[in-house]
Amino acid sequence: MENIENISLDFLSLDDYKELKAAMIEVYNIEDPYWEKNEISSLIKKFPEGQVVIKVNDQIAGCALSIIVDYKKFGDRHTYKKITGNYTFSTHNDDGDVLYGIDLFVMPKFRGMRLGRRLYDYRKDLCERLNLKSIVFGGRIPNYHNHADEMSPKEYISKLKRQEIHDPVLHFQISNDFQPVKIIKSYLDDDAESNDYAVLLKWSNIYYEEEQTEAAPIKKDVRLGLIQWQMRPYKGLD
Repeated sequence: MENIENISLDFLSLDDYKELKAAMIEVYNIEDPYWEKNEISSLIKKFPEGQVVIKVNDQIAGCALSIIVDYKKFGDRHTYKKITGNYTFSTHNDDGDVLYGIDLFVMPKFRGMRLGRRLYDYRKDLCERLNLKSIVFGGRIPNYHNHADEMSPKEYISKLKRQEIHDPVLHFQISNDFQPVKIIKSYLDDDAESNDYAVLLKWSNIYYEEEQTEAAPIKKDVRLGLIQWQMRPYKGLD
């Protein structure tokens, strides 16, 4: 892109919604490709730090949306619908332990400018600052439908790692230090390009510090306080 005057990473605002909606429609080839305004409003209210846009010349070029979850309540076998609380984000928990990626994209005309890496780096920094265990999200494999008749998702990922085939989305995520954890069936509704599969990806925060709860020391000595009531004087020893 020519004549770049400025690139900025900003918190998402409801004032950005109209432009954000148009960007999502352009980026995603799925049914209902954009979030409604009330859904974006809910995300911003629940977790403003987790919602960011990257702008080029004051125009939205990419976006990253996130929530915090108590991951043990979901485990690795979850769907997008379940972990987002049926798209209400009721699963967000400020006291959770995992930063969960809801959405991340870069507009086609802005790709090749390392903007996606800047969005991922922001998430990593946020994960570290909030002392969360990891970043987790379900990654689409939009080229898999071209190979589904000839190989399983496992074979597809293995060939991708050996660079025998190319998947722009998964390849980019792996190159940003996210490791495939599990293949999930029916993760995202109506994702025909991925043949209804997704790859659960994870980045671990090596600086995570678990809260220490010190056990109370066992006391070996006991002190007793005794009081004698109704003391009377004696006239003699007898």
